[in-house]
Amino acid sequence: MNTALVSGLIILVLLIIMLIAGVPIAVALGVSSVCAILPIMDLNVAVLTGCQRIFSGISVFSLLAIPFFILAGNIMNKGGIAVRLINFAKLITGRAPGALAQTNILANMLFGSISGSGTAAASAMGSIIGPIEKEEGYDPNFSAAVNIATAPTGLLIPPSNVMITYSLVSGGTSVAALFMAGYIPGILWGLACMLVVYVIAKKKGYRAKKRFTASEAGKIILQALPCLLLIVIVIGGIIFGIFTATEGSVVAVVYSLLLSLFVYKSIKIKELPKILLDSEPGKGTKMEILFDQTK
Repeated sequence: MNTALVSGLIILVLLIIMLIAGVPIAVALGVSSVCAILPIMDLNVAVLTGCQRIFSGISVFSLLAIPFFILAGNIMNKGGIAVRLINFAKLITGRAPGALAQTNILANMLFGSISGSGTAAASAMGSIIGPIEKEEGYDPNFSAAVNIATAPTGLLIPPSNVMITYSLVSGGTSVAALFMAGYIPGILWGLACMLVVYVIAKKKGYRAKKRFTASEAGKIILQALPCLLLIVIVIGGIIFGIFTATEGSVVAVVYSLLLSLFVYKSIKIKELPKILLDSEPGKGTKMEILFDQTK
């Protein structure tokens, strides 16, 4: 039998068996790949080659941007930046039909564009806006659907972790060019969702109950400006070549940390270890928060 066919069958069979058995995907891929090399290599050489490929695959400087953007999103969530963006979004949506749902969409777009993480945006908005929508009589299923449908705008509107990953696997496509290309589809996605929400909310009679005074509006804008400035600093710096995407992610972490600690004073230094731990994959910004809205 052809060696390539044998190796392919080994990967396919082992991968399916291990995934069904509940083995983590990364481990399943690694083990099945090493086993697939065995028909053409000695065991020691196969294991050594597999280890080398794994380390060379993860030893990429650009990949550091992803955990840093996730950390920045978590700091923004815990540091009250998300709340200020929500208030700013409320001000924009005004008393339009389904204003809170419209706020959720706009806030997801803003938060996603700052943190680079759709999951961080979904958990932040779901935990903050969800209870408010429930109090004002919104259907929890409708609220959850709006949040879930619009959270991925953060995957298109820069900075985007997905685009950074695509840049690597595609052989070095410009991250700045990908970021520029993401704005229009991301904004169109958000606007399309806002249109759908407008129609449904008008039919169900969802309307905002609060009207902001001029002084309240001015205060909200002033509080949101430092948050919005982060978009200009990070994206502008990457596009104009002042720093790379990885360096931009570190700038996002430092800027959001300075805002939370010294400007808004919403988190304390002793809380930082917990925030760092919560930023580990699988912790902190969990998708379960989305589905808590339906309860």
